[in-house]
Amino acid sequence: MDGSQYTASKTIDCQGLSCPLPVVRAKKAIDEIAVGEVLEVLATDPGSVKDVPGWARRVGHVFLETIHDGKVYKHYIRKAGKGAVHS
Repeated sequence: MDGSQYTASKTIDCQGLSCPLPVVRAKKAIDEIAVGEVLEVLATDPGSVKDVPGWARRVGHVFLETIHDGKVYKHYIRKAGKGAVHS
């Protein structure tokens, strides 16, 4: 599978960066989008498959999915607001 059912409001390219840098950059980027919008994080570090979803859930955002496309992991996170219901 190489496509997502989600439309990203913002995409950040973290290819070639080792964890924790994809998480650090995702935190900064998610602060720049509105509640309900989707952030796409492109990463090549296999550790990001656990780290990005774990961070998103821990801080209260909705982790949507990871798509493995060749050497790239595409992570999708929906920004949640305070008091939001998570699924």
